[in-house]
Amino acid sequence: MGWRRRLELTAAAGFIVAYAGLSHYTNSVAKTHDLGVGLAVAPPLTVGLLLLWRWTHAAIALLAAAGAAVLLIHYWPLLEQNFAKLYLLQEGGFYAVLAASFGQSLLPGRTPLCTQFADRLHGPLSAQETVYTRRVTAAWTFFFVATLLLTLGLFEFAPLRVWSFFANFCVVPLMGLMFVGEYAVRHRVLPQAERRGILASVRVYFASPHSSPNSSPN
Repeated sequence: MGWRRRLELTAAAGFIVAYAGLSHYTNSVAKTHDLGVGLAVAPPLTVGLLLLWRWTHAAIALLAAAGAAVLLIHYWPLLEQNFAKLYLLQEGGFYAVLAASFGQSLLPGRTPLCTQFADRLHGPLSAQETVYTRRVTAAWTFFFVATLLLTLGLFEFAPLRVWSFFANFCVVPLMGLMFVGEYAVRHRVLPQAERRGILASVRVYFASPHSSPNSSPN
């Protein structure tokens, strides 16, 4: 791995840690509602505007940005009163999309996501590997559904700081444990399989087009 790649990964990790820390701070301290709204709104708004810029004309993206600014100014007091729910919507929506993406790929006539990732890494797959990767896809579906339900449950029934701690500091390490656990199980169940490592699997996932769950099996 080159120094530029290491620098990019370090910067990304630093951004994630800083964002998580600030998010938890805003949910734990009563007088940080402005910061909380900004942190909750900025990621989805930025991603949405960048997609508009990429997929449509620049003028449309600029018009959308202006419209978003007007709406934010008008509804800012309301957002301040409910900024924690914005975080919940952001977190819950993310887990719901992931659960749906993995889950729908298990439907008849479709190729499980983990099967697609493994095939891109070291295909074609054997029958045993195809069965295994289907089960891994089901495990990830369960993980994201459980995470979504736990997130909603903590938000509803636990103190806000407890929910915030789980959302900001527990989910990513749990995902890391899932990757490590799956990697260890794979080496025991499929000792003959080519070993590319955990980071290779992560790179394939984030590089994969999201339309792929609808593809048919080979």
